[in-house]
Amino acid sequence: MSHQTTADRHPAAGPVETPPTTVRARIGQFELTWTADSPVALRSVATAHLGSAAIGLVEIFTSGEQRGRTSQAYWRSSVGERLRVQDGSPRVVSDALQTRAVIDQRDPVSGLEVRTTLTTPAGTAAVRVENEVRNAGSAPVVVTAVSSATVGFGTSQADLAGFVLGSAESEWLAENRWHETPVRELLPDISLALHGQDGRGHFALTSHGAWSSGEHVPVGYLVRTTTDATADPASNGHAGAAEALAWQVETSAGWHVDLCQTRSGGVLSLLGPTDLEHHFAAELLPGETFTAVPVALAASAHGRDDAIAHLTRYRRWLRGTAQAQDLPVVYNDFMNTLMGQPTTEALLPLVRRAAEAGAEVFCIDAGWFADPEAGDWWSTVGEWREAAARFRGGLRGVTDEIRLAGMVPGLWLEPEVVGIDSPAAAALPDEAFFQRFGRRVREDRRYHLDLRHPAARAHLDATVDHLVEEYGIGYLKLDYNINPGAGTERNATSAGEGLLAHTRAFRDWLLRVQERHPSLRIENCSSGAMRADYSLLAVTHLQSTSDQQDFTLYPPIAASAPVSILPEQCGNWAYPARTMSDDETVFTLVTGLSGRLYLSGFLDDLRPEQRARMAEAVTLHKGLRGALAHATPFWPLGLPAWDDDVVCLGLRGADDDLIFVWDRDAASRVFTIPGAAGAEAIFPAGDTAWELSAAGDALTIAAPAGIGARVLRVPRG
Repeated sequence: MSHQTTADRHPAAGPVETPPTTVRARIGQFELTWTADSPVALRSVATAHLGSAAIGLVEIFTSGEQRGRTSQAYWRSSVGERLRVQDGSPRVVSDALQTRAVIDQRDPVSGLEVRTTLTTPAGTAAVRVENEVRNAGSAPVVVTAVSSATVGFGTSQADLAGFVLGSAESEWLAENRWHETPVRELLPDISLALHGQDGRGHFALTSHGAWSSGEHVPVGYLVRTTTDATADPASNGHAGAAEALAWQVETSAGWHVDLCQTRSGGVLSLLGPTDLEHHFAAELLPGETFTAVPVALAASAHGRDDAIAHLTRYRRWLRGTAQAQDLPVVYNDFMNTLMGQPTTEALLPLVRRAAEAGAEVFCIDAGWFADPEAGDWWSTVGEWREAAARFRGGLRGVTDEIRLAGMVPGLWLEPEVVGIDSPAAAALPDEAFFQRFGRRVREDRRYHLDLRHPAARAHLDATVDHLVEEYGIGYLKLDYNINPGAGTERNATSAGEGLLAHTRAFRDWLLRVQERHPSLRIENCSSGAMRADYSLLAVTHLQSTSDQQDFTLYPPIAASAPVSILPEQCGNWAYPARTMSDDETVFTLVTGLSGRLYLSGFLDDLRPEQRARMAEAVTLHKGLRGALAHATPFWPLGLPAWDDDVVCLGLRGADDDLIFVWDRDAASRVFTIPGAAGAEAIFPAGDTAWELSAAGDALTIAAPAGIGARVLRVPRG
């Protein structure tokens, strides 16, 4: 028989007490609420069903105390239930850019204190939540999990039937595969009212190892659907949808998203690394602090796309001054081209053609450091010195040619790894590498540097400074092709704590590099987009959205990427090839145009009409990129499934919308895009093959046989 307490089943009899006074503090479109007898909670003031005063914002689990009531969820922790707001809280400060609130809570039993900082940028319905836990007691405490934000959703058990969860699976070559699942499929109706208890089960999404987006994207949303005929029509992608809550977890280490249910609704918990899922524990001696992983929440009464639009604006605020930087067109020699085997003879024709096409950066990808006669260079990386045998006249001769052609030279680098056969593997001390159980961690013939160690940082500082000063490198493509597991135990309570500390040190290293070299542009690549999170994207410039070499499979990746990545950071590859038809050439170029145009391919081998079409795409992109940095994404046909025939992405600007459409069905077809009446095709220019006609507020497209793609502009009146 399951255990029940009397308090769970029936309230204790006795005199009626006056309920404690509820205190409220507004922070943008969110509100903090608490009483003298309850911890602080967070709710959205723009919606009726997102947030609950009964759900504490912060949960803290320790090695000595986990839950106050047993379950499998990250909710109702013993410490979290005892947290109480301290006198003088909150402190709210506003300026033209943001509003910030700081609120302090304390658990009198464990002595743990938590300071929560909430920041909402001006002009958004988003809030950033940061928690710092301090051991104010007299004995050490081992923290095993801290929720970055815990919020309620729904106002009753029946209400959960109206919610759907949006989440994305991801893997190499198939990133950002979004789908929506009714919450009732994840948390079944088990008649909690009859049992007089909250649920004990949960549904979870968890990262594994150091690829923060290698299995699931650290972004998601909840949408409350309704059958109300008067519901807001602006709720894109959901018939009759109204309220939506979107979030992102900002870490390159472990993260966990947890859903559970209570007698009065649901609970969403967003966490960084945890003991059970990520081998995480952090010992806090008296006076020591632990900073939890930051998260962002965006709420809207107008549906999924509007909530993501607010999250998009938040990401621009998060990037700060980096947001105002230029957006150069990059050519990279890797994808379907040199594939890690550059030479002077192979590169110079590509340099000339890339410059003719209008590229502004020419990035030499992997292999520039490896002797071409040595074969597989995978296990030799880490020293980062040019392979003289590859370059007639040296690598400097090639980078000089790139500059003479009017472009900025770039190089590929995988800074955090050292191959087992690299001289750097012996030159650097064991303490400069990830370690488990006293030995270096080895993954696929490679070791992993620990950026907390001064020797590791000095090695990489010397590498970057040498490349910038010797070759004039102005662009670095930073790759990350191994997942080293749980982390490192050196100078850490646990492997998970070591991984979190390393990722924070790596982020700090990136900032220091850019302080020394302010004109350097950095791409965040990791086997495509296996580590695409806003711990790193806030301090880098471009994200390669995939390594996918099949141009017909790329559209759902490119169309879905703006859910989790700023449009101006979505490096979508376009790699025209001589073997492509004219329509296929347009198809791959539309993929590139749907974000940051990222060029590759044997440009010197293209037919003249293909080169002309590519130059047209580059010219168009340069005309659009200024607006790209202010656009917000939307999905007229909903987020695409991996095998959808028609894929569609919209980017909403100040005066008009851009809509990118891919038709992957070889047969001729007619399809409709809602809200796009009045659209005109702007790429390819002068197109008459696709017949566009208005039908009410919708656009009807008659496409001929064969795959095709178009860029449409829709003016807004």
